[in-house]
Amino acid sequence: MDWFKAWFNTPYYHTLYKNRNDEEARTFIKNVTNFIEIPANSKVMDLACGKGRHSVTLNQLGFDVVGVDLSDESIAYAKQFENETLKFDVHDMRKIYQENEFDAIFNLFTSFGYFDNDDENALVFEAIKKQLKPNGILVFDYLNAEKIVKNLVPYEEKEIDGILFKLTKTITEKNFIKKEIDFYADGQDWHFEEYVKVLYKKDFDLMIEKAGFKIKHVFGNYQLGSFFSDTSSDRLILILENA
Repeated sequence: MDWFKAWFNTPYYHTLYKNRNDEEARTFIKNVTNFIEIPANSKVMDLACGKGRHSVTLNQLGFDVVGVDLSDESIAYAKQFENETLKFDVHDMRKIYQENEFDAIFNLFTSFGYFDNDDENALVFEAIKKQLKPNGILVFDYLNAEKIVKNLVPYEEKEIDGILFKLTKTITEKNFIKKEIDFYADGQDWHFEEYVKVLYKKDFDLMIEKAGFKIKHVFGNYQLGSFFSDTSSDRLILILENA
């Protein structure tokens, strides 16, 4: 089983990441949707939506939203938020969900780079392009690899809801950021792993060109500041057009 299928379907994944900054996320989504100027009622996809927090925000901003994710458990949870213009479904991002259907697709908060084979990562961009309408927009948000690699914290502990998570991070020979997650909960010891590919802007430039996207803008943080390819930018946020 792929690591993400096992880990993302556990309740402990959501416990570990429960303290993400929702207000920052809502502000970012509001600002970036204003920037790309897609009209109200546009059809948008939240690709790798998790439990749907970003899908809900997009829907509240007036968009017709489909949130998709590989995790059955996450989608089962997200379905409580469904309404006439907000739906959720289980889907693998490497495959086409609905062809030529969406005005915009959002892939947010480093929901990419999980696959061992680079060709599979490239497949994601190719599938996204086929699902966008002509001149549709992809908002793609990834970590800034330069900053993450330079400032990697090898070990840390976090206690959340009475669970002590022990987190060990390394860079693997295949150039992944590997996070080992160890903890004791519900009467037993647990061990999970996360892998995110170390991808730089030049790597994305190649995938983007191959898939046939046009880069409209690049941001370096959630406040829509400029991107710098050194360690001063927190994020790599690409605004791409289906050319």
